[in-house]
Amino acid sequence: MALRLATDQGHMAAEAERAGSPLAIRGMTVSYGQKPAVFSVDMTVEAGKMTAIIGPNGAGKSTLLKAALGILKPLAGTTTVFGKAVVAQRHRIAYVPQRASVDWDFPTRVIDVVLMGLYPQLGLLGRVRPAHRAKAEDCLARVGMQDFATRQIGQLSGGQQQRVFLARALAQDADLYLLDEPFAGVDAATEKAIIGVLKSLRDAGKTVVAVHHDLSTVAEYFDNVFLINTRRVAEGSVAAAFNDRTLQDAYGGRLAGAQMEALRAVEAPQTEAPQLQ
Repeated sequence: MALRLATDQGHMAAEAERAGSPLAIRGMTVSYGQKPAVFSVDMTVEAGKMTAIIGPNGAGKSTLLKAALGILKPLAGTTTVFGKAVVAQRHRIAYVPQRASVDWDFPTRVIDVVLMGLYPQLGLLGRVRPAHRAKAEDCLARVGMQDFATRQIGQLSGGQQQRVFLARALAQDADLYLLDEPFAGVDAATEKAIIGVLKSLRDAGKTVVAVHHDLSTVAEYFDNVFLINTRRVAEGSVAAAFNDRTLQDAYGGRLAGAQMEALRAVEAPQTEAPQLQ
């Protein structure tokens, strides 16, 4: 009887945590052909924190994010955002896709891309008022792109394009920000600018989840980590869940010695971390 009571209490506590989570995924399974890319994954994101999704190439990081949003159709699994179905909470979500997935030849200006984040506020006629344009310009200023407002999006560098898409996300005034490899292919200055904006969102009480690759910056950039290799490997604070054991579980033989040395250098900041390959 006592065991059953404890089990019931544990279940109730887990459900309460899920109901309050900005993003809660349960039993997510996605398959490409016969091989599952993500298999029966549970994830519970902590509110007001920055969480990195990490794992080796092909581990299902981006797939998990897309399936949670409904961009990909899962074989099984459910997702809730602040305790409700995703479809009912889209106004609270801002998503920044991988830069490689965007058609950069589409003839549109930087300011128009940012204004896309304001579409829910523009009404049926989509009329852009001075207040909307001022807000879009402010978001561009926050990412250091205010001088490029009239530039065609395809004329920008990769790092500049990523900043513009972050500005569009900022325009949405979301509570949950989901970013798929936001630092891929950007220069050091852009990476520093992006992480500064993301931390300011976190400090304002927003929740940030990002697919991330560079193990040497995880402890510096993020509060929590979610490790995945098709299945969930570990989840929790960086201090508790980001260590040699969980990384070996996630990466196995693919985790190079240089990467492990980089992690140990992060844990002992007086030594310089070697560059990850």
